[in-house]
Parts: sequence; C-alpha cells; structure tokens
Amino acid sequence: MVKVEIIDEKEDNGNSPYASTSSSRTSSSESLSSVSSELSADETLLERIAALVDIVPPTTRHSIVSRVSKTASFVKKTSKVVGNIVWIVTTSALLVALPLALSLEDEAKIVTQEKEMLEQQQGAQQMLSPMYGQQSQPKQLVPPGF
Repeated sequence: MVKVEIIDEKEDNGNSPYASTSSSRTSSSESLSSVSSELSADETLLERIAALVDIVPPTTRHSIVSRVSKTASFVKKTSKVVGNIVWIVTTSALLVALPLALSLEDEAKIVTQEKEMLEQQQGAQQMLSPMYGQQSQPKQLVPPGF
C-alpha cells in the first residue's frame, strides 16, 4: 500500500531551492533567478541538455535522431568517395604525369644544348669568314621562286 503524507510548506522553507521567502506567489522571476544561480554551479551544460529529454516528445526525438544519423552516414560516405577520388588522382599524377614532366624537362635540356652548339658553330664561322671573305666574290641576286 502507498502511504500519502501531507507536508506543510511553511515548515520546509529552507530546504527547497524553489522556496520563496516572499509571501506572494506571483513574483516568480526573482525566485527563478536565485534558483538558476544556485544550480548553475552544480550542473553542467550536458546535464541540462540531458534533462530536456523529458520536454521533447518521443516522435520529435526520433525524427531528430534519424536526421542526425542520416546526415552522419551521408558525410561518412561522401568523405570516403572524396578520399578515393583524391587517391586516384594522386597516384595517377605520380605514375603518369611525373615521368612525363621529367621527360619533357630532359627534352628541353637537349634542345637548349643543341641551340648552344649551333650558336658556337655560327660564331666560329663568323670568326673565319672575314679572312676568306675578301677573296670570295659577292653573291648574285636571285629572284624569288628560284
């Protein structure tokens, strides 16, 4: 059996954090501010959020949980796909583009060496041509097309 006991509020003033010293019951803002300042030191934010579970209806809680789980699943799948794409691009660049870039660089070096050799040969010919230039006759003009 359940025993019901009636407690007189006038006797229990100092024990309850919700008790008001004023005789009027309409001034709740003063009593609530004193209660929140007393409880804020004891409760953490997580405990206060956990206490809100009773306020939010179960259907709303279920819809919030399902949306959060769907969003987390979507983010996880998307990050996996993006990671795979980055892996493919990186390995392709290393296997294809890097050797290609190195071969193009080598080809550019060879071309510059050939240009330098041609310039050296032309410089040597210019050095020798003044000695032989006096003995040779000037070339005749040739019309275009011949």
